Amino acid sequence: MKRVGVLALQGDVGEHVMMLESLGSEVVKVRTIEQFNSVDGLVLPGGESTTIAHLLETSGLKDVLGAKLKEGLPVFGTCAGLILLSTTILDGRSDQWSYAALSLSVRRNGYGRQIASFESELDVKGVGRVTGVFIRAPRIESYDDEVEVLATLDHGDATGEHPVFVRQNQVWGASFHPELTGDARLHQLFLNSL
Repeated sequence: MKRVGVLALQGDVGEHVMMLESLGSEVVKVRTIEQFNSVDGLVLPGGESTTIAHLLETSGLKDVLGAKLKEGLPVFGTCAGLILLSTTILDGRSDQWSYAALSLSVRRNGYGRQIASFESELDVKGVGRVTGVFIRAPRIESYDDEVEVLATLDHGDATGEHPVFVRQNQVWGASFHPELTGDARLHQLFLNSL
């Protein structure tokens, strides 16, 4: 059985743990280097991207995760996790960093602030229709050819259609929160890749 880690520094940790355990996975809440080294894949949860980045630095896990990404560790980032995995953060703070594991540019809160949160039905390649929960969600503004787009969203504004679920090699990213719906198919898709 594969062991899946959920980065447990801040954010939707419990919801991801419950979703992965419902699929029969052995789940590790990752807070230390030792825990990090014991997993076959990792979920970077939603939360606040600058806070998670700060906690990665202060916990000593920033460079460990960077090395693991280069070694090919499968990682699934949702919302803030997607921001941390992106190449460019268009409206980040001057000291905000990311791992550049997904060749794309994101805009933090690109679909609006907390009050503008919404749900939308998405057609996910290879899965079918799923509900996407968007809470202060990052919007993918551009991406390179290496990025496989698995779902898009037309939010009905002048910006048109944007990717909301993507994959590049072993790294996955979602603008939304699949852990909040009770539908485990996207987590299963990630587990199938381990």
